[in-house]
Amino acid sequence: MMARRRSPCPVACTLDIIGDKWTLLVIRDMALGRAHYKEFLESPEGIATNILADRLAKLVDWGMAEKYPSTVLPGRDAYRLTSKGESLRPILISIKNWGLKHIKGTSAEMKPR
Repeated sequence: MMARRRSPCPVACTLDIIGDKWTLLVIRDMALGRAHYKEFLESPEGIATNILADRLAKLVDWGMAEKYPSTVLPGRDAYRLTSKGESLRPILISIKNWGLKHIKGTSAEMKPR
């Protein structure tokens, strides 16, 4: 969890957790049903393996995701959102809708798995 806060401001504290350029994309992928490391790497943004590993570990540490044994790939781990992570779904939808409305050339082509 976060060891030190910049301030007690809830916006600042939230951004300390999800405000980097990768964390919400990993959460988006889980919300769309991606669960395996390889699936996260296949997303169009091209996250580096070291960054992905770091973000998945942090999401688990923050209680926003959980790691579990894969039923699809024996011997591998998979990830899914916890209820805390799922509670970000409306925020992701709002960000998506804002982007579709205000950023020319965007599209919501990624489909749930």
